[in-house]
Amino acid sequence: MFNGLVLGALLALISSGLTIIYGTLGVLNLAHGAMFMLGGYAGYVAFGATGSFVVAIAAGALFVLVVGVVMERVIIRHFYSRPNEDQILVTFGLSIVYVELVRFAFGSQSLTIPPPPWGAGVTQLGFMLYPTYRLVVVGIVAVALLALYIVLYRTRLGMIVRAGIEDALMVDSLGINVYRIFMIVFGIGAMAAGFAGIVNAPVVSLTPDVGEMILVQTFVVVVIGGVGSFPGAILGGLISGQILSITSMINPGYAYVMLFAAMTLVLVLRPRGLMGLRSRD
Repeated sequence: MFNGLVLGALLALISSGLTIIYGTLGVLNLAHGAMFMLGGYAGYVAFGATGSFVVAIAAGALFVLVVGVVMERVIIRHFYSRPNEDQILVTFGLSIVYVELVRFAFGSQSLTIPPPPWGAGVTQLGFMLYPTYRLVVVGIVAVALLALYIVLYRTRLGMIVRAGIEDALMVDSLGINVYRIFMIVFGIGAMAAGFAGIVNAPVVSLTPDVGEMILVQTFVVVVIGGVGSFPGAILGGLISGQILSITSMINPGYAYVMLFAAMTLVLVLRPRGLMGLRSRD
């Protein structure tokens, strides 16, 4: 259950970035898993240069933020009014490009980042010993999710974003560049994935394909929690983490079977997800 909590927290953070992007921009971003991978590798490079895990986290998150902003400004912006199929194809293509660029630069061999000194070792919880860094991950992710919530739901930026979704023309007429706001939101969503990528690096080794598996899990989380719902991403992540962890303890071969079974059940009983919003029209 503790392993499920750690995995669920990471899935919640990654999924929150994906659901923020779709909920505000209506873009299905299949490059989100690649953002997770890029954050891990950027943090790896920063850690190798400085030896500081804090610098690695900051570098990984900021690098993916910049990648996200450039990606939105140069490519994604031209697909807002295009069919969902076009958005899927272009983001899937970008994902392949990112993966192969990383493979060319670092090879396919697994890379590892050691946990920081303040997260090394194990912690006595009274009823068991548990790796300290995994507990630290839960705390880091909780703070990151709280920061995302405050930025998107308790600031002027969040207010403008929600208004722009409802009526972009009206927001433009008030002198606010709604597309600049959308660029920032896309960058923030990508940064959430990159941040999770470097935070997860001491737990799971880095490979160019690490984002592919996490992308599948992330989409399941978004479907379970509800597309476009930030609280739904958190709830879906925690539920999915427990399903994967507990099933793996019993029979690892059925972990994904149970995850997709849960998603199917949600789609049958509540197509919008547990905390989903009405679909965009």
